[in-house]
Amino acid sequence: MSEIHYLNVIIIFIAAGLVKGVTGMGLPTVAMGLLGTFMPLPVAAALLIIPSLVTNVWQLFSGPALTALWSRLWLMMLCIVAGTLAGSTFLISIDAGVSGFLLGAALIVYAAYALYTPVFTVPKKQERWLSPVIGASTGIITGATGVFVMPAVPYLQTLNFSKDELVQALGLSFTVSTLALAAGLYAQDAYHLNQLSLSLFSVFPALIGMWLGQKIRSKISAKTFRKCFLLFLILLGVELTLRSLLF
Repeated sequence: MSEIHYLNVIIIFIAAGLVKGVTGMGLPTVAMGLLGTFMPLPVAAALLIIPSLVTNVWQLFSGPALTALWSRLWLMMLCIVAGTLAGSTFLISIDAGVSGFLLGAALIVYAAYALYTPVFTVPKKQERWLSPVIGASTGIITGATGVFVMPAVPYLQTLNFSKDELVQALGLSFTVSTLALAAGLYAQDAYHLNQLSLSLFSVFPALIGMWLGQKIRSKISAKTFRKCFLLFLILLGVELTLRSLLF
């Protein structure tokens, strides 16, 4: 990879870490969207593995209710793993333009949903069958695009978690998705030593970005920042989908 690409990677992971520091999520979404503008999506997904894992494990173990969350969400997590392993075959085999279109569509759907934030709750009776469906769907999208958020994040927001429990549940979902994506990429022979080295290198700008994001979160309105971020994701998704259709 050229020096300019290394600089791009540093800037992208600082930006992605900053978003995660402010909002508690968004590192893989931002990083995949930006990395996908100048490298193949399988390579971009491989670079995400270690920085995503490090930041998500920290988020997972910083909350108060890991045992209770695992007892409630284990079937969803199992289906995320199965779906990701299946979906990773699409990341490798389908046309790069199709992958770009899927990624752009995922960004648009997620950002549009989060921007309007409809409020509703999933009843306990429906959670039993809906959790594995959401898990499998999230896994397939994760495997095919490298993005972990849809539809797991909107779904987890409907389960009446407290603020701290929700952040920890997101950490659990993202950690499981990251490990499953790494396994899927390895199984498809798409995770190589040179990518591992750059992925390790990317941890440091991601952590710097998270630290900056936490500082910014204490100074400005997170609501205002979140709106700007989601509008940016919609624009990025539109750019990716149009580029995949036109080129």
